[in-house]
Amino acid sequence: MATSTYPPPPPYYKLYREYLDSPESAPPPPPPIDGTYTMFGCSYSTDDVLPSLEEQGVRQLYPKGSNIDYKKELKSLSRELMLLTLELADVLVERPSQYARRVEDMALVLRNIHHLLNSLRPHQARATLIHMLEKQIERRKQAVGDVRRRREEARLLLKDSLSSLDGHMA
Repeated sequence: MATSTYPPPPPYYKLYREYLDSPESAPPPPPPIDGTYTMFGCSYSTDDVLPSLEEQGVRQLYPKGSNIDYKKELKSLSRELMLLTLELADVLVERPSQYARRVEDMALVLRNIHHLLNSLRPHQARATLIHMLEKQIERRKQAVGDVRRRREEARLLLKDSLSSLDGHMA
């Protein structure tokens, strides 16, 4: 049985045969999915909401509420993680059979750090977008300045050419 390296295109490509001549002949794209959908047997939601630690079954180690000092809490959790790492090293030397509790405590602190960092993602995305837009504006202003400078150079060159032609004609 012969097999092809490249499979044939899907049959719906025929719907787009006349696209170059008449773009409106193509079928419209499907509407965006809203709510939940299933992909590869798993259910997903289009709502991009970070679930709380309690919803995930994890104990929250930093204060609840919207007025969280992220810098302070991340530093505190990082110190806690360093302390737990030292305690784990001590436990592994002194009582190797009791390391599991320390590892679980470290996992809890890491999950809290991870959740705090994930809650900063929207702010990071906004800041990145603002930075990209400012860079675009800067590049466009620079391009406009380049065009103006070259226009002025061309104007001066034309003026010099006209004056040299006038000098040769006289």
